[in-house]
Amino acid sequence: MSISISSLSKQFGTQWAVDHIDLEVAQGEIIGFLGPNGAGKSTTMKMLTCFLEPTSGTARVNGYDIKENSLDVRRSVGYLPEHNPLYKEMYIREYLQIAAKVHQLSQPKSRVEQIMERTGLGPEQNKRIGQLSKGYRQRVGLAQAMLHDPQVLILDEPTSGLDPNQLVEIRQLIKDIGKEKTVLFSSHIMQEVQALCDRVVIINKGKLVADESIDELPNLVKEQDCYDLGSLTDGELEILSRMPNCDRIVSSSAGGHIAYFPKNQIDGKDIFKYCMSRNIVLERLHKQETSVEDVFQSLTQPGS
Repeated sequence: MSISISSLSKQFGTQWAVDHIDLEVAQGEIIGFLGPNGAGKSTTMKMLTCFLEPTSGTARVNGYDIKENSLDVRRSVGYLPEHNPLYKEMYIREYLQIAAKVHQLSQPKSRVEQIMERTGLGPEQNKRIGQLSKGYRQRVGLAQAMLHDPQVLILDEPTSGLDPNQLVEIRQLIKDIGKEKTVLFSSHIMQEVQALCDRVVIINKGKLVADESIDELPNLVKEQDCYDLGSLTDGELEILSRMPNCDRIVSSSAGGHIAYFPKNQIDGKDIFKYCMSRNIVLERLHKQETSVEDVFQSLTQPGS
């Protein structure tokens, strides 16, 4: 296993940020690591990369124990943290060449050129890092994480701040990397996870609440029907939330609102009649297949 986690926990004061999680990740898998803000994703990643010491439990990365062999773990892992720390006064090539020396690469100059090309940094190579857009700074962080050709990449929000064109390029890069290496990455973009991942792991309030293949994930909420209602005003949302059998209505990352009902308890005609009787004109009314976003919201909503 590339990553093996056993009862890994981290406590801050009286709060368990990560609460006894177990996880196995095989070589060559691309794992989407999901959870709401504050769920424990970044804390878990920091423990796996030896930036934080666990309160209890342990993990092995590339066969190395994170407590006993922290230097070996760091050498064999590429890590892009959520808040990408960079020396903004340096030029891109200068920064990467220093990183190459830290890793004691045998041919640092050629490796830097290769990784700059692979991450699309060429057009901005003559700028200082502080002059770059957020998207290009994210590329520099990704280049640094990949520079020493690690077997495991741990990426915390790797596509944050990228424009649509950059998103396509970096997602394809992650997909290509996943053919050779193990990739564990977090994201709040559900479509991205659905497109890239072999498996999805969801953490909520420090606990692991789901670990399924991307194909099997929808079965976790198979007892629900969901309808896309389009955008709703606050008043409409309040009225529709009182609809018989309505479990909840949540905002969609794609815009609009999604309503959830127990399986086979209601259909589109019932929703339409309810809205007509209350003078609500829906922007759209469409029953949709269960998605990664539906599962995420079902498992991480308040009270779950």
